[in-house]
Amino acid sequence: MYRFYFNDVLMPVTPSKLTVKVKGQNKTLTLANDGEVSFLRYPGLTEYNFDLLLPMLDAHYIDGDYHRPDYYLGLFEKLKTERCPFRFKVLRTTPGNEPLFNTDARVSLEDYDISESAKNGLDLSVSVNLKQYRDFCTKLVRINSGTVSTQDGRQTDNAPAGKGVYQVKDKDTLWSIARTHYGNGAEYRKIYEANSDKITDPNKIRPGMELILP
Repeated sequence: MYRFYFNDVLMPVTPSKLTVKVKGQNKTLTLANDGEVSFLRYPGLTEYNFDLLLPMLDAHYIDGDYHRPDYYLGLFEKLKTERCPFRFKVLRTTPGNEPLFNTDARVSLEDYDISESAKNGLDLSVSVNLKQYRDFCTKLVRINSGTVSTQDGRQTDNAPAGKGVYQVKDKDTLWSIARTHYGNGAEYRKIYEANSDKITDPNKIRPGMELILP
């Protein structure tokens, strides 16, 4: 026996088929002389697809309490318009009601198509596409003396080009600073022009000066 739940709301009729697509993101690169090599990446988001029957009238094959189709269509619309992830559960049991493995995933409602046909009489058929949802957050990046510090404390010596403040150290030149931050010492004029109120001669900077990196 199978039972489908959207946010603990039991679906009226168990779909006859459930397709679960576990997506991969591996890449294959063809080398000039050594054939193909694979780059293994984290898996993509899992997708769940099925067709759901919404009976217009109460019947013996309906799971749980009977609700009209507009009850479930209102639920689907709410899940889409509120743009919030929800729990999708599939409970599986044997004919003797012994539990098997279950599906319990946090998902988003991507698409659903509503169909009416003479084959189904007054009942509605809804094709549903769900996608696994993963939480994410942005990271703060602080530029300090040519290094980049992320929230988890990791550092790299390659600071990206972009606005920041750099404190001049002993033996620094605008050329060396531009080479470190932009990858090309000839870009020193960017720094000079952004700090013309502090630098009168691009060949003369002193330790301790704070320069804006445009």
